[in-house]
Amino acid sequence: MLFGAILTRLLKLPSWVTPALSFNSTTSLPLLLIQSLSSAGILKSLRMSNTDTTSAALKRGTSYFLVAAIVSNTLTYSLGPRLLDHGETSDPDHAEGKPQPQVKDLPDGAQRGQQDAQANGHTNGQATEETSLLPEYTVRRVAEAQENGYRKSKRVWDRLGPKTQSILDLLYGFLNAPLVGAVVGAVIGFTPPLHRAFFDDAQHGGFFKAWLTSCIQSVGKIFAALQVVVVGVKLGNCLRKMKRGEHSGTIQWQPSTIVLLMRFGILPVISIFVIYALATRTNLLPPDPMLLFTLMLMPAGPPATAISSLTDLNESKPEEKMAVSKFLIVAYVVSPALCFAVVGSLKASEAISASG
Repeated sequence: MLFGAILTRLLKLPSWVTPALSFNSTTSLPLLLIQSLSSAGILKSLRMSNTDTTSAALKRGTSYFLVAAIVSNTLTYSLGPRLLDHGETSDPDHAEGKPQPQVKDLPDGAQRGQQDAQANGHTNGQATEETSLLPEYTVRRVAEAQENGYRKSKRVWDRLGPKTQSILDLLYGFLNAPLVGAVVGAVIGFTPPLHRAFFDDAQHGGFFKAWLTSCIQSVGKIFAALQVVVVGVKLGNCLRKMKRGEHSGTIQWQPSTIVLLMRFGILPVISIFVIYALATRTNLLPPDPMLLFTLMLMPAGPPATAISSLTDLNESKPEEKMAVSKFLIVAYVVSPALCFAVVGSLKASEAISASG
């Protein structure tokens, strides 16, 4: 991440290059890869002993990649928006120079009416997709409670020093969905009664598995596919704009080439050499060939499709969003180049296992 930030500043590259160099696809592509390797019988050479099985090695590899995905997704959604931030305001109306309504200058009655309409999801007196289905009285009370809570917390926030505010703001960025999900999963996994309730069969006390755990697993499996669908929709919008002769963002080949070379060439080579040296000259890593293989392969691969979501969270310009979508498509088109990193990691892991 630090290397990507320095490289972006030195070469004056676009801001999306830093997260593209920092975060790669750690969920769908690696899991599909090791499943394919297992089906082809290649994982037999990564067993810990003759009593170990290929299915057990596959489960360990899946667990290692999922742990890496938790760390990567947590960092992506906590630090990613900061890496994309240009120092400009994130409000698109301010960015475009549009005047903002001054609520404090309105009379009390008009101000309350405007706040009620905004809280209920109405725009200019018309219902929108954000219009609440709850009674207006309930919506008003909820809006008042939120406003009171905001005022009290703002008074406490204003009393803090600038350094304390910046530290708390950074820590708050880590309270995102991946980290919360990881903490909840750890609590459930390490608590035997909860583990039994969520993962055991119904006849053994797993009364959450059939209707809750299976649903969550299904949603989790389609997350990576949905990211690809979102990128495809953005690319479709680019093509329609190109047909109409409008500007739809352009792929800058210099930063794109740098990112692809780093992701498919330089980073895998560095990772293989580092893990090989640690495994052969130190005792820091356990003698698990599957663990060594996954560690060598983790930095390799195309950038994460979540970078497209980061541009939405950062409210980047439409041209930048479309340019990032185009780059991600190109990155996944050249993803078969990952085979060199896979072969190198596999041979290095086998060499370590044979020498041990």
